[in-house]
Amino acid sequence: MARIAGVNIPTNKRVPIALRYIHGIGAAKALELCKATDIPLERRVNELSDAEVLRIREAIDRDHVVEGDLRREVAVNIKRLMDQGSYRGLRHRRGLPVRGQRTHTNARTRKGPAKAIAGKKK
Repeated sequence: MARIAGVNIPTNKRVPIALRYIHGIGAAKALELCKATDIPLERRVNELSDAEVLRIREAIDRDHVVEGDLRREVAVNIKRLMDQGSYRGLRHRRGLPVRGQRTHTNARTRKGPAKAIAGKKK
């Protein structure tokens, strides 16, 4: 089992698919990494040599912010917005949608389960 950026990569998947298990690497970056390290897209992780895994690991460390560093950076950005009192920061603080979505109906993912209002029935 290959371990890249502190994540155990699934061994039976193709390399571009398996790289997506790393937080901060999506479809486009996975393909870009495969091209940069000269690894064929149809190759599976269990077919990679140690040298190829090392090349992928070094390319990620050199060019991309992933996993813990990325999570920390995002958290610091959100905290900065909340501290300066911006509109987006207030939405984060209140647990409401940040990007202009409606909240009269929907927004249940962000707001949590619906709460009954006492004395509403007539």
